Amino acid sequence: MEFKSFTEFYPYYMREHSNLVCRKLHFIGTCGVIALALLFFFTGIISVLFFIPFMGYGFAWTGHFFFEKNRPATFKYPFYSLIADFKMFWEILTGKVRAF
Repeated sequence: MEFKSFTEFYPYYMREHSNLVCRKLHFIGTCGVIALALLFFFTGIISVLFFIPFMGYGFAWTGHFFFEKNRPATFKYPFYSLIADFKMFWEILTGKVRAF
C-alpha cells in the first residue's frame, strides 16, 4: 500500500494501533523520548541522546509484538510513522484518542 500524503497515512496508522495497551505503551515511550530530549537540552549530556531510540521504539515495539500482534508501521513508513506517533500522543493527551 502506498500513501501519497500523511493525511492518507494517518487512518492506516490508527488502525494499526487499535489495542489500548499498545497505545499506552506508545504514549509512555513518547513521554520518555520527550523527557530525554529535554534532559539533553537542559544539561547538554550527549550520552542521553543514545537512549532516545531505545525509549521510543522499546515501548512501541513491545506494544506491537505482544499486544497488537502486528508489524510496526515504522518498518515500512519510518517518516510518516514518527510524525503519526507524535500526533497520536497529542490526541491522547488532549482526549481525542482513547488510551487510558
